[in-house]
Amino acid sequence: MEITAKTAQQLRLTEEEFNLICEKLGRTPNFNELCAFSGMWSEHCSYKNSIKWLKTLPREGGRMLVKAGEENAGLMDIGDGYGVVFKIESHNHPSAIEPFQGAATGVGGIHRDIFTMGARPIAALNSLRFGRLEEEKTQHLLAGVVHGIGHYGNCFGVPTVGGEIYFEQCYHTNPLVNAMSVGIVPAGKTVSATAEGTGNPVMYVGSATGKDGIGGASFASADITSESAQELPAVQVGDPFQEKKLLEACLEVLATGAVVGMQDMGAAGIICSTAEMSAKGEVGMRIDLDKVPMRQQNMKAWELLLSESQERMLLVVEKGREEEVNAVFRKWDLESAVIGEVTDDGLLKFYMHGTLEAEIPAQELVLGGGAPQYSREYREPKYLEQINAFNPESVPVPQDLRAVAQQLIVLPSIASKRWIYHQYDSMVGTNNASTNAPSDAPVVVVKETGKGLAVTVDCNSRYVHADPYKGAQIAVAEAARNIVCSGGQPLGVTNCLNFGNPYDPEVYYQFVNAIKGMGDACRRFETPVTGGNVSFYNQNPDGPVFPTPTIGMVGLVDDLKKKMSLDFKNEGDLLYIVGSSRNDISCSEYLHKIVGTELSPAPHFDLEEEYALQQSVAGLIRDGLIASAHDLSEGGLFVALCESGFTRGLGFAVNTNKALRADAFLFGEAQSRVLVSVKPAQQGAFEAALKGVSFEAIGAVTKGGIQVDGQFWGNISEWKERYDTAIERILHPEPAIAGPTDPF
Repeated sequence: MEITAKTAQQLRLTEEEFNLICEKLGRTPNFNELCAFSGMWSEHCSYKNSIKWLKTLPREGGRMLVKAGEENAGLMDIGDGYGVVFKIESHNHPSAIEPFQGAATGVGGIHRDIFTMGARPIAALNSLRFGRLEEEKTQHLLAGVVHGIGHYGNCFGVPTVGGEIYFEQCYHTNPLVNAMSVGIVPAGKTVSATAEGTGNPVMYVGSATGKDGIGGASFASADITSESAQELPAVQVGDPFQEKKLLEACLEVLATGAVVGMQDMGAAGIICSTAEMSAKGEVGMRIDLDKVPMRQQNMKAWELLLSESQERMLLVVEKGREEEVNAVFRKWDLESAVIGEVTDDGLLKFYMHGTLEAEIPAQELVLGGGAPQYSREYREPKYLEQINAFNPESVPVPQDLRAVAQQLIVLPSIASKRWIYHQYDSMVGTNNASTNAPSDAPVVVVKETGKGLAVTVDCNSRYVHADPYKGAQIAVAEAARNIVCSGGQPLGVTNCLNFGNPYDPEVYYQFVNAIKGMGDACRRFETPVTGGNVSFYNQNPDGPVFPTPTIGMVGLVDDLKKKMSLDFKNEGDLLYIVGSSRNDISCSEYLHKIVGTELSPAPHFDLEEEYALQQSVAGLIRDGLIASAHDLSEGGLFVALCESGFTRGLGFAVNTNKALRADAFLFGEAQSRVLVSVKPAQQGAFEAALKGVSFEAIGAVTKGGIQVDGQFWGNISEWKERYDTAIERILHPEPAIAGPTDPF
């Protein structure tokens, strides 16, 4: 067939990119070669529209052991001869089309990124976004995604310890499914995704290759439309039991010392793993595609190159030790085959039954090599004019604050997510230290060291939509605040940057300014960015999703005895807000969901104020001066008070700050505030320790009743029942019955 620019456009390459490929090859590519470029130069693999700005993020320093982008995941030192490996990635587009397999293979793929470095995954988290929960489509997507995450994670045997979920109309067509994995590796035991040694065999191990997932990388680089469901072959099919065997086999084969390099076959499959390993080692490979284990007959060369069948790895091993490697994979009943060898010419040569099907310089395919890098136009979005015009005085303070609180506590983005997390195994491996003593960030025990890892995923995308720079700073700050409130020291960040179409100047403005905000916050908290991924084209015919730069952060809890939980401990303990309360209702769930104001500025945030707050809270925990700590976020103070009381059935009696609007005090989401409880005997020491930091005494813990400004608002048990069952009540409505209208 004749290969033209039109052929390239059908493969989601531009005419300019087709001409560049011809220039680099010195000829017109054949179809197999063009398919290889379509996968490798897709946004998903090449970061061609984002790499310029990603390079501005802080990527060194602290406890970093490898620079961002050097390996499949970030690696940081946690002492005692161990490192933590962690990464977050998206599987948004596949989950929009086939939610179960899309989410399941997202979990499988992120775990492979961890153990391809020689680390053992010990914890998983996820960050999810859907449309309005009341809509049938949202319920279908939610059920499939949650089932997929639970199925893969539970069968694979790694606990899902935490996450977040939001419901906003902008995610109706294009949900976001971001999966994070955290693993542990002994110092010096990591393996690199590098090919070295001319003549060393290239081995394929794991599951056989099929036609599922072909073109998945380029599919992830396109807008979602009503016709996207016709692209079902782009959705991979996962098998967690195969992945469990692959994990154990890979860790066992690494222990033999026979492996030179190892790479997961993820996006763009064989072409990606061969290209990246070769380019990194500045070598080439000769690959016989007909030797690839296949589960479908008569697969073509381009199908084998681009298939994203799951649970597969590419290994470069020492020559002469092939049988040693084969023996390990036979033991685990997994496919293994020598499919080629390392060469010294920098070329990837793919053969099929002795016929050369493609010949491409490895460097021309990869990020930082021949892949194009673009600087897109950007301009301030028009909607920001409406945001800046918001006047809080136009919103009257409600007379019945209790009624507002009742509405707020059952909002799907605030209410208990137990319907979701009950489907996840959070205790397999018994490393979870947060099950009976909840904390802002789950804490996972590192058995080998006796230390803990505080892990979290955070991003309020409504804040980022309102102010991309400030909103991204808040995402980093809240992640760090959650770790600090749990007794940890923030170490580093992985990010999953979910945005709309980068060719839209207003979307690209959001992206650029979010990167700037994220970078400034990471530098202040000394949390370098270890890696992550960019997911553009989260866009549907109605427009883009909210800009959602999800922050995955890991912190170290050196002394597990100092782990801090969020639950109130005893009746009579004193309640304080550490930080400054403000007359701020902007961008709050209260303002948006209850009042109905769609556009308003991001809530108050100051980076230096936040840093000082976190240093103070860390000191209070270190010195044993507080009994609980819970950051104020969605829903504001009242929701934080309830959540702190739920675990032990303890209530609270508080007084509002008369210098502020009552709705702002109770429901506002101004940042840099933490709710703490203090034993009466430690009141003096606590207040003395906070010199230079604002704080406010607001009340005390009660036996079970809730009082606000002396008014009885019911018992904590009644609020907990509504909070716990809110999502179930939407998913499974109860028949209407006559009776009192007050649910409390």
